[in-house]
Amino acid sequence: MVPSQLKGPVLSLFRIVVGLLFLLHGAASIFGILGGNPATGGAVPFGTWPGWWAALIQLVCGALVLVGLLTRPAALLASGSMAYAYFVVHQPHGLLPLGNGGELAALFCWAFLLVAVLGPGPWALDALLSRRRGEPADATPAPRASVPA
Repeated sequence: MVPSQLKGPVLSLFRIVVGLLFLLHGAASIFGILGGNPATGGAVPFGTWPGWWAALIQLVCGALVLVGLLTRPAALLASGSMAYAYFVVHQPHGLLPLGNGGELAALFCWAFLLVAVLGPGPWALDALLSRRRGEPADATPAPRASVPA
């Protein structure tokens, strides 16, 4: 069992790493750096559908998730874009990710869905801004206690 004092920091570290990796993937595709787009080795031509727009989502949402700003909506958009990538780009080449090259899309999809559901953790700009406004760090409602019938 994980001690409760580690849950928040570990969630924050998970969010930071996933956001950074997504940001780097988008930067490689948009700017042609770090080896460029995995499919072409260079930058994706400006405005091309869906590649350039997907890379822009990766760049922007990756940066937002990395710093923990607008984390839940950014993670949800990132998750949805990776679901789209999996089902539209990869799945037609085979059902399973190992056969269709969609492992990264599937992993990012589920990782970002986890961040969207659990929130950014305590080491996030969202949490800092909430504390400054005097709001609870996470506005997720507490589970209701069951009432005996």
